[in-house]
Amino acid sequence: MSSFSIKSVYSICHILLTYLHILNSVADSTNRGTLEFSIGGGHGSHGNQSGGCIYKYCTPPLSFQLSPPPPPPPPSPPEPKAAPPPPPLPPGQNPLIFADQRLAMVYPIIQKFKSIITTDPLNITKSWVGSDICSYKGFYCENPPHNNTAIALASVDFNGFQLSAPTLDGFLDQLPDIALFHANSNNFTGTISPAISNLPYLYELDISNNKFSGSFPTAILNMDSLIFLDLRFNLFTGSVPPQIFTKNLDFLFINNNNFMQELPDNLGSTHILFLTLANNKFMGPIPHSISKALSTLTEVLFLNNMLSGCLPYELGFLKEAVVFDVGNNQLTGPIPFSLGCMEKVEQLNFAGNLFYGMVPEVVCELGNLVNLSLSDNYFAQVGPVCRDLIRRGVLDIGKNCVPDLPFQRSVADCVDFFEQPRFCPHIGSFFYVPCSLFP
Repeated sequence: MSSFSIKSVYSICHILLTYLHILNSVADSTNRGTLEFSIGGGHGSHGNQSGGCIYKYCTPPLSFQLSPPPPPPPPSPPEPKAAPPPPPLPPGQNPLIFADQRLAMVYPIIQKFKSIITTDPLNITKSWVGSDICSYKGFYCENPPHNNTAIALASVDFNGFQLSAPTLDGFLDQLPDIALFHANSNNFTGTISPAISNLPYLYELDISNNKFSGSFPTAILNMDSLIFLDLRFNLFTGSVPPQIFTKNLDFLFINNNNFMQELPDNLGSTHILFLTLANNKFMGPIPHSISKALSTLTEVLFLNNMLSGCLPYELGFLKEAVVFDVGNNQLTGPIPFSLGCMEKVEQLNFAGNLFYGMVPEVVCELGNLVNLSLSDNYFAQVGPVCRDLIRRGVLDIGKNCVPDLPFQRSVADCVDFFEQPRFCPHIGSFFYVPCSLFP
């Protein structure tokens, strides 16, 4: 099995243990602190040079194995060329003895980065002394691919260290053997160097919950090894390049930034398994092609954006979705009956939009539904099945226009809304059910 197939399986197994907590936190709160420790890309401790769990796949417990295995990826990239030896030490200073020339190469890079750290409340960098880099706190070593006798710096895990530094340039992009870089919940700033595209083994990059700014780091588009990207809770602005949705990423978390654009048309071409776009400024309608892209997703999170228009009936093809959340946007129209085909869904959130009409009984009949939030809309009719969900505390339909239910909008508010013309194209599709609801 090639190194990247190994890495892909390992990463998926590892992240599956944490993703439910991650993404559910997104839906529950827009507070930065809510998510700051819920994921770090996930490796709180990566093992050491003898653990063999960074470049190479470590067999998980039987209950977490994946079957069948994914098809093999393209061949592994060539090993980076060795850099020249480090410069000689000043006269009178004892030379450092490193376990491998690769470690000697990164020693000055680490020390230079240490010198620009401005805040270290947990005294992490106290251990960054001497030639035993593999014992530095937050640094993990491993035998690099194709060389079982060498020792390389394979992983950096700064999750929760609360370090402050003005940039990662000259550090992350200069670690030639790095496979995993996790820096969740620090105070790193600046932009991401284009030179990271030269890192041939990097397959997990988590810089979430920091203060990075600027545009989306487009160098990532040139990183064929990357399968996990987490940019959550930063200050990135501008647009997300549409090419990112066609990369071979398994995990893409870009929520809680300031990205502003319409959802790209090629969203329907993505192969991403876990995708969060929440808490940005995405605009425009949800594309009809979404079902092609997200048919394998278990979590679909578009909450707290600026999406508008009517829902496409193709949402009913999201057969694997457990959570679907478009809360707090500017979406309108009826709820498509096709959502009654989302047989695995447990949580549906349409709150805080401009939806109207009747609440489809076929949606209320979904067997796994535990939470259906329709509050703060303009629904006017609720059938008996949905009313049963209200009594059971599953359906929240407060602040709507249902005449005989409590906690609704004022009559004047509802009249003002319905006086404005409302129209959705292809209105017949809203009553189309693209599945068999009865055996």
